[in-house]
Amino acid sequence: MAGEAAHGFDLLPVVAILAAGVVAVPIFKRIGLGSVLGYLAAGLAIGPFGFRVVTHPETILHTAELGVVMFLFVIGLEMQPRRLWSLRSEIFGLGVLQVATCAALITGAGVLLGLDPTIALIAGLGFVLTSTAIVFQVLEERGEISTPQGQKMVSILLLEDLAIVPLLALVAFIAPQAETITLGQRLTDIAIAIGALVGLFVVGRFLLNPLFRILANAHAREVMTAAALLVVLGAALAMDISGLSMAMGAFMAGVLLSESTFRHQLEADIEPFRGILLGLFFIAVGMSLDLTVIAENYAFIALAVVAYMAVKFAGIYAIARIMRSDHREALERSVLMAQGGEFAFVLYSAAATAGILDAEMNAILTATVIVSMVLTPIAIIAMNGAMPKERVSLDGVEEVRDGLSGTVLMIGFGRFAQLVSQPLLAKGVDVTIIDNDVEMIQAAADFGFKVYYGDGTRPDILHAAGAGAATAILVCIDKPADATRIVEHVKAEYPLAKLHVRAFDRTHALELVRLGVDYQIRETLESALVFGEETLVSLGVDREEAQEIIEDVRLRDADRFEMQITGGLMAGSTMFQPNTGVPKPTPLTRPRKEGAALNPEAADILQRAEATEAQ
Repeated sequence: MAGEAAHGFDLLPVVAILAAGVVAVPIFKRIGLGSVLGYLAAGLAIGPFGFRVVTHPETILHTAELGVVMFLFVIGLEMQPRRLWSLRSEIFGLGVLQVATCAALITGAGVLLGLDPTIALIAGLGFVLTSTAIVFQVLEERGEISTPQGQKMVSILLLEDLAIVPLLALVAFIAPQAETITLGQRLTDIAIAIGALVGLFVVGRFLLNPLFRILANAHAREVMTAAALLVVLGAALAMDISGLSMAMGAFMAGVLLSESTFRHQLEADIEPFRGILLGLFFIAVGMSLDLTVIAENYAFIALAVVAYMAVKFAGIYAIARIMRSDHREALERSVLMAQGGEFAFVLYSAAATAGILDAEMNAILTATVIVSMVLTPIAIIAMNGAMPKERVSLDGVEEVRDGLSGTVLMIGFGRFAQLVSQPLLAKGVDVTIIDNDVEMIQAAADFGFKVYYGDGTRPDILHAAGAGAATAILVCIDKPADATRIVEHVKAEYPLAKLHVRAFDRTHALELVRLGVDYQIRETLESALVFGEETLVSLGVDREEAQEIIEDVRLRDADRFEMQITGGLMAGSTMFQPNTGVPKPTPLTRPRKEGAALNPEAADILQRAEATEAQ
């Protein structure tokens, strides 16, 4: 092709993949089928059994697995160690119970289908590993990752990711050539895996924060992005070399950085790569659907898909009910987790390499998993249509009243914001603070404040910091242009959030009002009025009179501001007398004494000004 001949690289598959995703996903989401099914359909359309634009999807699949790796890193960033520790009973209790029960049931189903017991065991162990990518994608689209039911599914998925390690060891143990592997070799492999975990912990605990602090001080955004990718891919590579799961390595790296002040910055830097590669992963899965294998073995594959999904569904539902989940939650979990997942490909490939599976059986089992993944979005749509909408009972629940605490996102943590935060924290309001001044963050930490590193002018940083869920967003930075940029984005993307902004001066305040902020205040207004009041008192003015004067100035200022909103900056001419087209600072209250020249030079200036005004 011309593109390949000129540059040594064929751009057609790349363009075709991007075009297929861009076209298919919006269409599928518009008709209510979801983005995952759109990606799968796009992959099938351009794959070996569609338009044949891509003929070797396995190559793309290996690259696209990085999307799952990055997805697990982002999830890890949300899982602080204390939060992960709080899920230990779900991970090692609910997770182990579900995996063990479903593995036994699916293995039994495989034996009934006529498979050799060993092959049935490998098939069952692979199918029991749910698709992390699909479940997380659906939970994220629904906003349910942080809900109690979402956290249970996250816990089970984490256990399944951990389970791939002993399952691969089991494959090596039951392989025909397993007797040639000595006990010393096995112990060495275990020691390498443990060493990799310890090494990752040491690097994440003691080296990553200082590294990102140095890079932040350098103010090189592209280097910060490169460092974020380095952390994710480096952790994945370390785990892969040691025989563990790449996704688990990325997840652990995310957990180790979850309490870092650079957490939101890292998440925002990774997000574009994660989204694109995760979509590419689903496209690659669609391309990998071997229709020839399905056509030759359609009866067995159809029976296996139905049997495996039905048995796994029943096992998940039973365990959920035993663990006291209600019917709706158990049903949703069963439908969402009834498919096989991407780790099955890894397990089946290892079994084929070890001689347990032949090439044809590997292809059949892989096709079974892929078909189950394709059917999952359809099953979710069917479930949503069949289940009645959940009604929330309001019995015993008080109506919303004034004074309830909400979530606040504060952008900037300088002197102004530090004072603003005090009444909020005193009330117990949940405040998230971001700033891009490393020294300020370090200083705040000395006083017990948790401030995250991030540039609030970047939309991706705002999203990562939780702007979408914030009740109020406080813009407390001292750069008016940056504050205006943030306001414009927030009004466009998060219109329901209350927006309070620190204004630099009168002109900036007028601009903010026109942009529709809920509240703005000039940063020096109230402090200057208090300063003036104290000055009057120190000059002998009675405190009550001084307060009346200040209140009069405040009211005049407010009246003039209202006039300027509708009439422009030059409105309120009765309150000041400009002598050029440029506004000049003028008193809001006229002096009681007229100005008088105290020397000839000043008298000359006043005479010329009066003459100009008369003209």
